[in-house]
Amino acid sequence: MVSKAARVADDDKPETSMIEQLLPEVTTTYALSYLDIPSLCQLSMTSTSMMKAANDDSLWKFLYRQDFTEETNDLNPVNGWKAYYAATKAVNDVNNEFFSIIDSRAIDRMTSIWLNSDYVKCCNGSGELVSGYDAVMQKWKLCFDNSDFGSYLPRGVQTRVLTNVAWVTTLAVHISGSYSHITNVFELHNGRWLMVHHQSSSSSIP
Repeated sequence: MVSKAARVADDDKPETSMIEQLLPEVTTTYALSYLDIPSLCQLSMTSTSMMKAANDDSLWKFLYRQDFTEETNDLNPVNGWKAYYAATKAVNDVNNEFFSIIDSRAIDRMTSIWLNSDYVKCCNGSGELVSGYDAVMQKWKLCFDNSDFGSYLPRGVQTRVLTNVAWVTTLAVHISGSYSHITNVFELHNGRWLMVHHQSSSSSIP
């Protein structure tokens, strides 16, 4: 027979939510995978168990494969999959900004995403390799002043991040209908991913 004191103690225990009663693997890889990133962050602040579930490494590996690439067999992020997801998104954001700058032909925006260093390099469709920040910016200004220079639509974006270096490869469709294989390389400096190399080569194969 349960004593009155035991019943009172049980009544004082905090109730467990329905989602917390699910098996851990169901909570992390199934239910939580349907949430967007802001919702996951909000959920992690509701309770200790939800914080643990929302930061589960297997969940963030699943999200990485879902949002970026399934090529993860040889990846073992040093700081875990959540940090790797965040770094990959940050690199992709800068890469998307690069293509947005090309659309707008805004040289002032282009200067802000490159590392100001003499070892940065740019090799666009002309095949000419340009070295040094000032020379690279001058090259982009000439491109933007060219009436034939147009917008690109990136396709099949693939991103790989190491500790302080990352590169993005993509097939870009030019407004004229031509294709280019593009590789952008970034370095992490003071918390910002900055471009250090751009390589573009024309292709007749989509």
